[in-house]
Amino acid sequence: MTANSERSAAAYVPATRSLARLREAAAHCRGCDLYRYATQTVFGEGPARAKMVFIGEQPGDKEDRSGHPFVGPAGALLHDAMLAARIDPKTVYITNAVKHFKFIQRGKKRLHQKPRTIEIQACSPWLEAELRQIRPRLVVALGATAAQALLGRTFRLTQHRGEILEAALADRVLATVHPSSILRAPDAAKRHRELAAFVGDLKIAAAAASQLR
Repeated sequence: MTANSERSAAAYVPATRSLARLREAAAHCRGCDLYRYATQTVFGEGPARAKMVFIGEQPGDKEDRSGHPFVGPAGALLHDAMLAARIDPKTVYITNAVKHFKFIQRGKKRLHQKPRTIEIQACSPWLEAELRQIRPRLVVALGATAAQALLGRTFRLTQHRGEILEAALADRVLATVHPSSILRAPDAAKRHRELAAFVGDLKIAAAAASQLR
């Protein structure tokens, strides 16, 4: 058994109701080995009492360098999709299931590498703390990794995309694709269709959040 398999962020999560304090503590997290290679922790951002929380997989290269979530191409697409779905981006809290960038170095480029289950589990105390403090009406899981972090490893996005579901960490969850998958579409026509479907999912989320109290 490796040391990494025994570790968790739980020991680094303070008992607090302050997102600012959580963010400060997360900057020093050593709950798994990803901190050794990433530039910095990328914690969530947004209103402390946001009605909706968006959760992605992990920060990318631009997020890792800037320290802010969803500031790269996928973030720009998400921003535009929110506006199309009549969601004000300033009213939502955005974070990731994993707070450090995992990558493979290829020359000067750092290429995204999917986090392992053990790394997602190690980081889960931070996500739990964020959701516990915010208590959103609805959580939008962007991509399979985020969805499985909330709904379990057996969850299949292809079977339950766009549905309003219940989870242990959130009263209501809607799972959809990660915006980066739309950017990887092979051609403009496919990208247009995928974007329209994504906006449709966000409209469902917005309508559900507005009805919940």
